[in-house]
Amino acid sequence: MILAPLFGTALVVAVATGPSDPSGHEPRLTTQDKMAATEPLIRSATECIIRAVAADPRYIPRPDALGDLIVASMPACSTPVHAMIDAYDRYYGEGTGEAFFMGPYLDVLPKAVMDGARKEPE
Repeated sequence: MILAPLFGTALVVAVATGPSDPSGHEPRLTTQDKMAATEPLIRSATECIIRAVAADPRYIPRPDALGDLIVASMPACSTPVHAMIDAYDRYYGEGTGEAFFMGPYLDVLPKAVMDGARKEPE
């Protein structure tokens, strides 16, 4: 699966951040439930970015050439990206969405884009 590294990273972040309830009570949702809720949003954001990058005439399938194209895709993909970040904040606690996006998500995004763009129709 193209997005397997993203989902694996998301799971690590989910486990590392633990429950978002500061009172110490059991969380209402299990980590598995939280992953099930955020996985489609991660996929949607990633697929949007892949489509935008693959459609860009400047696209060259090299990891070192993707940074600017990924940044350029953000206006077109702001809705799904914000939905993913907001869901992380909702399920894992305030600030976790941005931390996930700026850290683990962006770390594996170039590879996901390259793998996904190869499968995009030309």
